Amino acid sequence: MDPKQRNLLALALVVVLVGLSCWQFWPLDAKITQGLDIKGGLSVILTAEPTANETITEDAMTRVSTILTNRVNGLGVSEATVQRQGADSFLVQLPGVKNSDEALKALQSTGRLDFVPAASINTTEVLVYGVQLPEGSYEASAAIVTGANVTRASTDIDTRTNQPAVSLSFDPIGVKTWADFTSANVGKQVVIILDGIVQSAPVVNEPILSGDTQISGSFTADEAKRLAAVLQAGALPVNLTFSESRVVGPTLGQDSLSQGLLAGLAGLILVMVFMALYYRGLGVISWFSLVFFASIFLGVLALLSRFGAFALSLPGIAGMVLTVGLAADSSILMFERFKEEVRLGKTFRSAARSSTRHALLTSVDADVVTLVSALMLYLIAIGPVKGFALTLMIGISCDLTVAFLFTRPAIILLAESVVAKKPFVFGMKGADSNA
Repeated sequence: MDPKQRNLLALALVVVLVGLSCWQFWPLDAKITQGLDIKGGLSVILTAEPTANETITEDAMTRVSTILTNRVNGLGVSEATVQRQGADSFLVQLPGVKNSDEALKALQSTGRLDFVPAASINTTEVLVYGVQLPEGSYEASAAIVTGANVTRASTDIDTRTNQPAVSLSFDPIGVKTWADFTSANVGKQVVIILDGIVQSAPVVNEPILSGDTQISGSFTADEAKRLAAVLQAGALPVNLTFSESRVVGPTLGQDSLSQGLLAGLAGLILVMVFMALYYRGLGVISWFSLVFFASIFLGVLALLSRFGAFALSLPGIAGMVLTVGLAADSSILMFERFKEEVRLGKTFRSAARSSTRHALLTSVDADVVTLVSALMLYLIAIGPVKGFALTLMIGISCDLTVAFLFTRPAIILLAESVVAKKPFVFGMKGADSNA
């Protein structure tokens, strides 16, 4: 494949990417998840209280922070924050939660899971889903396996009832213990209890030798997700009580969001006008570069939102605006290097190839430095600041993609034909086009 065909293929590829991105992100308000400061959500302050067996230590608080973060992630909430407040409290913010009650239950639940033979439970309560067992209904030693033996928990569907369920896998000790019990107790009832509440009370139909077990009951999808999140994250070493729990309204609101996006669009247009006035025909190339960049950028954000990995917040918008300047810089580097090499006497064709190559290498060097800084910020920071770092990293990646697939090929193709015929239109003096 000759260079011209490669350049044409690159242009075709970027057009396809832009088309897919537009399909992915439109309409914006429906496809890109909004954060707590834009859409609102749930804000909770949790205070730790010691259990009977453990006191509140720094190590325990660190474990609580990790478990809360894992539970929040298990609920599928993006841009959530878990922040330490004082010696014994946490501020948890959950943007855009749809079911605040289930989220609160998942956060507060101690997470003690017991599989107990029904015969070992001393209560007159009917053992069905949702029943709260009285204190001391069974001895801790009666538990066959516990949450400490759980290595994996995920939502599932009970094929018999087509209802939401939770699938569990045990560690080697749990697998052996559970296999021995189910082999010796076929036909007997087992009660699955989480924090004193009956989750399921199935009858052992056959030995379960693999350790893969399903908890099924009258779950809703949200309840199954909450249970799986609690079990996957593990049990809390302390009890958590609510010091404050409130639904937070949007601090920016949809009107403010629209105004912010309008301001960003106005800034983009001003940059495009400047590029056209200063670089003339080359500036028009930057128009397409910026539009393609913005389209791919929004497409990536929409794709991440679909998988619950992104929520747009005010710091995220700041990251987006910053990357517009980075995208314009890449075009400016190529334009200036192109004009400089033409002034040195090179042909438009050779100047376009060498100048864009060197300019791209410079852009990569500069962008990698910024990318590393953004990556460190993303790994170390918490909450909305991570959104800023994430949008900055995505913007840099999209900028380089457009520079390689569109801006450079477009300059080279135009330099071989249009620029050589009318250099003044592109803000340059004539050159020896045949050299």
